[in-house]
Amino acid sequence: MIRLIRYTQNGRANWGAVLTDGSVARLAVEQETPGWFLSALLQWDRPAAIVASAADTAPREAATFQAMLEAGALLAPIDRQEVWAAGVTYLRSKVARMAESEGAARFYDLVYDAERPELFLKATPNRVSGPGAPIRIREDARWNVPEPEAAVLVASNGRIAGYTIGNDVSSRDIEGENPLYLPQAKVYRQSCGLGPAILLVDEDQPHRTLPIRLEIHRDGAEAFSGDTGTDRMKRTFGDLVSWLCRENEFPHGAFLCTGTGLVPGDEFTLQAGDVVRISIEGIGCLENPVVQGG
Repeated sequence: MIRLIRYTQNGRANWGAVLTDGSVARLAVEQETPGWFLSALLQWDRPAAIVASAADTAPREAATFQAMLEAGALLAPIDRQEVWAAGVTYLRSKVARMAESEGAARFYDLVYDAERPELFLKATPNRVSGPGAPIRIREDARWNVPEPEAAVLVASNGRIAGYTIGNDVSSRDIEGENPLYLPQAKVYRQSCGLGPAILLVDEDQPHRTLPIRLEIHRDGAEAFSGDTGTDRMKRTFGDLVSWLCRENEFPHGAFLCTGTGLVPGDEFTLQAGDVVRISIEGIGCLENPVVQGG
């Protein structure tokens, strides 16, 4: 198992590999990497093996992965990739989306059982927040929630290259008012959290079971917590990726957030100052403070 991270050191962005003992091997300085590091890596077969081989002889950083995380040195592990998302892939998500959309509930019921999934563009790289960076709730929304998700890294050839943590921040009242408002409810600055690391894989299996935990802290106390797992998904990662790549090309690769099975109750909404923590074993913990749009 090897994890890929992006981090800052002396004002420069680097890419590194987290080894099994938690140490970090520096693979590339971003400004010195023609074609951008992750984009270039995703052009090759077996990127996990390439990174593992390069890490064997790469210089070690003084700080460990955990120390970088605690120091706020980690960045979103993305360069030129689009971030897409899938909806209604868990029964819990279907129920929540139906409840919030009085006049259009049947659409979510239909897509849950349909062959074709719901897919939408979630973020461009400049809209993505990495570990410790703020995620944003819209000023013109009154009901905002995090959506903790396993995010699949898709290589340029359409194969699954890795997994990370995604936070598909959503304005449920805007989407519930009219499904055509989905882009406004989902796509805006700092509406997507990603990181802290990419668990690289070279595999053909269509699905992997990943346990997901969500914690929301407010004024130093836990305001919400819950657990789910990708074993509860109606669809497989492989199925979602195959639909994403139909009539689409991703020369730099792409991320696909695969839906949420953990939705806070209708009485809950995020507030400025909250801290959202999403954990997936083997990847790490993505923690982001919440700010209010303005």
